[in-house]
Amino acid sequence: MINRRDVLRTGTLGALGAGAVAMTAPPDAAAAVTETAERVSRQDWKRLAASLSPGATLYRPANSGYPPLAIPFNHRYAGTHPAAIVTCATTKDVRAAIRWARAVGLPAVPRSGLGHNYAGYSTTTGLLLNMSRMRNIVTTPRRSAARSRAYGPIKVAHGAGTVTVGAGVTNGDLHPLLEDQGIFVPTGRCPSVGVAGLVLGGGIGFSDKMFGLTCDRLVATTVVLADGRVVEASEDSEPDLFWGCRGGAGNNFGVHTSFTFQYERFQGDVGFYRLSWSLDSVLPVMATAQRIALETSDDKRFHLRLGIGTHGRTRNQIRTNAGVNAIGQYYGTLDELKAILAPLLAIGTPQERARNCAAVREVTPAEASTLLSATTPVEKFAAKSAVLNSRTLLTDRQVSAAAEQLLDWPGSGNPDGAGFAMFALGGEINQVPRRATAFVHRNGLFILAAETSWADYDSPEVAAANLHWLHDFYDAIFPEAPPEHSYQNFPDPKLRDWREAYYGVNYPRLVRVKRKYDPTGFFRYPQAIGS
Repeated sequence: MINRRDVLRTGTLGALGAGAVAMTAPPDAAAAVTETAERVSRQDWKRLAASLSPGATLYRPANSGYPPLAIPFNHRYAGTHPAAIVTCATTKDVRAAIRWARAVGLPAVPRSGLGHNYAGYSTTTGLLLNMSRMRNIVTTPRRSAARSRAYGPIKVAHGAGTVTVGAGVTNGDLHPLLEDQGIFVPTGRCPSVGVAGLVLGGGIGFSDKMFGLTCDRLVATTVVLADGRVVEASEDSEPDLFWGCRGGAGNNFGVHTSFTFQYERFQGDVGFYRLSWSLDSVLPVMATAQRIALETSDDKRFHLRLGIGTHGRTRNQIRTNAGVNAIGQYYGTLDELKAILAPLLAIGTPQERARNCAAVREVTPAEASTLLSATTPVEKFAAKSAVLNSRTLLTDRQVSAAAEQLLDWPGSGNPDGAGFAMFALGGEINQVPRRATAFVHRNGLFILAAETSWADYDSPEVAAANLHWLHDFYDAIFPEAPPEHSYQNFPDPKLRDWREAYYGVNYPRLVRVKRKYDPTGFFRYPQAIGS
């Protein structure tokens, strides 16, 4: 199995599935919440515990089970301590917790996975709703025969049925369905990321060109609103809310407890490739790969990730480990895939060319899912993103500046290192009108994510140097001005015009949905809709 660290060491940064966007407060507001929590009486806490189902648990800071649940996956925000944590087992638990939190004046923030959120929006000083016990997965095959089509050595039954998952289900939880039954829902590559956070912000992965974003496969979701009402949102029920849930980011309108997706069924093999070069080849690789992405933007069968990256502490380690990488899969014949990749396979040293040619092969969809999986950065990390289209693809000058800046990375003890990755768009993603869902980025060719990471034991000076480097790295890539759009599942707390960047022309409608379903702004955080 290839993990994210292995991919980064050959140049591509992962992190496809950021966690659910949830509330966190600025310092003054956080202090006010802490004061409110201190005024919550012992009787109030008992009342909350009594309202929960037998499968749920209330954890206070003094409980032994509290520390591992409190810390988010992104340790950069580990200093934010919830007043309490409820591990919810049912929708009724979520409803009871929200009603209680409103009554005592605390915010309620859901965490569907481990708290991967790049900006720390899946933690709180209020009441944290941990959804990890809501892991049910129920499949419902389509009664009539599904439409089947062969793509070279793989046969796909389109719209073969639906799968309903609980809010605690992760990308990795769905893998056995693919491995054992050939059932596939397009999700992200990080196994531990919660499906809830992924789908609510859009959801990119290695099959999104073929089958659409994760949010495009959503057919229904159960939501607990700020007033405690439970609603089912779909095209036919609460359609405004359903529209906002497909790309409007998490914890804006309510807490989701289940999601129903349309799934595909696979038989046969797919093409897989993982190519790597030293940084000496960065200009021809980036130019060639971007041209291939542009030429195949309408070919939904071909998917591509490319990027540059490095890791290490010393200047020599950083230079030695710097590289460029391309990875992806193809729904078609191996000869077709090799023809598409031919210009890339001709780049590099004889050893690199031989290794890369051997890395193009047929595998089962389940094997591809494992080979393509990667974790988001570990310990502490930060990111900035941009959506690139045909007019804003990276030039040689931009790539050269980025490569030069990469070699000036200050280093850290985190082996995930730093760099950028470009995630190809197009195909079915771009067939959806930009106003049809809240996800507005329907004319892009890539989502670019620039990242840096550091270890828990690194000094504050190393952390500050990494954050300063990330700012300079992004500016080196976009010296004039960045593209107008950014990906809401890679939230950047320093992004100024985030409303336009994340949501574009869809933001006014999102505000109207917010006012309809959360008129008092109970669900809020620094980049929340309507803030």
